[in-house]
Parts: sequence; structure tokens; C-alpha cells
Amino acid sequence: MSESRNTPDSIGERAVSIVRYRFSDQSPESSMQVLTVEDSVAIESPLEIRIVFGPTASKKDRSLSITMRTPGRDFELAAGFLLSEGIIQSGADIDSFEFCGTVADGESISNQLRVNLTPSVVIDMSKLQRHFYTTSSCGVCGKASLDALEAQDILPIADNGALVSATLIRRLPELLRQQQQIFGSTGGLHAAGLFSTDGNLINLREDVGRHNAVDKLIGNQLIEEAGQGGRLLTESILVVSGRASFELVQKALVAQIPIMVAVGAPSSLAVELAKRFGSTLVGFNTGDKFNVYSGGKRIE
Repeated sequence: MSESRNTPDSIGERAVSIVRYRFSDQSPESSMQVLTVEDSVAIESPLEIRIVFGPTASKKDRSLSITMRTPGRDFELAAGFLLSEGIIQSGADIDSFEFCGTVADGESISNQLRVNLTPSVVIDMSKLQRHFYTTSSCGVCGKASLDALEAQDILPIADNGALVSATLIRRLPELLRQQQQIFGSTGGLHAAGLFSTDGNLINLREDVGRHNAVDKLIGNQLIEEAGQGGRLLTESILVVSGRASFELVQKALVAQIPIMVAVGAPSSLAVELAKRFGSTLVGFNTGDKFNVYSGGKRIE
């Protein structure tokens, strides 16, 4: 994969002037304070992901997805997205990234990103299962069915005998929260963290879209290790700050991450997916309790 400039993580928030109303529970309404202060908000901006594929003599350039995301780490976002959709198998399938198109007013980079795939990658656009339009609320980014995932040749999670302590599982959301830099100043971002099975933080990404945060996390691993043939994350734990949705479990499965821990609730389809492919799914992890919906054999 050729070197090219990625977007940093430092453009995820913006200062705004606000009017803040402050009340005291112990005081009459006349003690209300009205202050004009500076605050930080999470940036949300569209990104179009395009792919260039085919033999060198007859390359094709196609628009694949438009997603609302927090700008930054866009190469990672694209790489993780392409992997989770079965378009690439490893970081070695990506030749290079490049921003294209014009730069809109108020933006520092173009909102179009072109991913140049290697000539060996075969793409049949007519067979893609869905029109790739996603939003930060992730309203339409699930697969049509579980059968579509099996057709993508996702492998069941292997049982390598590794165990994770329940004590560590309960601590993971707090360990994730301690590392959320942009959330601390904006309160408006989802986080996805990758931990080793002994509790060490491997990496963390934040984004207005929870699916984007996971894509950036997985994409980082693809890009960093593409020169080594890529690495499936078979001995790690994915921790997410929100609920466990179908598409997040899907992304973990494609990357072969065996354990997923969520602060919020799982959906019924997420539970069914985890059970079908043998992954461990933990939800409602509040620090003093958590529920295991699938794969409890990995927790001791």
C-alpha cells in the first residue's frame, strides 16, 4: 500500500458560542443564571467513498457509499468499511488512498475519498447486496439477512480455548471511557476500543457514528499491518460505548474478533448473529453487572 496523507484525529470537534442556563435545586427561580460561554460540539460531515478497481488498462471508478462521520482517520474508515462488506479480504488489497473532488466552504479537505484497489481484486457491482447509504444514526446500514452474511463466506469464530475473567469484562467500559478524549469535551461521540484479553488497550477510535468508530478501529489494523499480510484480531475484545447492533456484530465477525462488550442493549438480530457464528456477546455492562447473550464459555 502506497503512502498518502491520512486525516488526523484532531479535527473531531469545533468551538461554538452558546447561551447556558443554570439553576440551583435549592434556590428560588429568581436565582437563575444566564451565561454566554464557549462550548465544543462534535463535527459531523459527509464522506463519499469511491473505489477504483479492475485491470490496469481498464480501471473503473465507482461511488460506493456516503456516510456521515466525524472527519479524521478517513483512510481507516474506508478500509474497515470495505473489509466488513466483503469487498476486500485484507489491507494488501488496497493500493492507495486519495482525496478527490473540490473542498467545500468551511472544510479543510475534500469530502470525497477514492480507494485504489489492486488489480487482483474482482468487483461485481451488480452483485452487491445493498445500496451503500449510511448515516450517523445507522438507520439503514444492516445486511438484508443473516443468509447474506453466510454468502459472504464469514467464518465462525474459532474456539482457541482462551478465557477472559468476568472481573476484567466488568471494568472494560470504564477503561474505554477514561481514554475518550473528544467525548470528554463534547459528550457527542461514540467510541470503539480494542483490548487485549488481559485488559491492555490496543487502540481506540471515536466518531459520531458508532459503525464508523468500529470501521476506523478495524481499518487501522488493516493499514498498519498491510505490509505483513494483515492480521485478523483473533485474540482481542471489541468494546463499544453504545448498544450492540446487528451491523457492529457483523463487523466484529468479519475481523474475527471473538468477544464484543457493549454498554447498552443488544438487538435480537445481533444476538442471533453472535450465536450463529460462535462469538461472545456481552451487553448492559454497567460496571456492577452485565449480561452474556452468547458464547459464555469464554468468560470465567
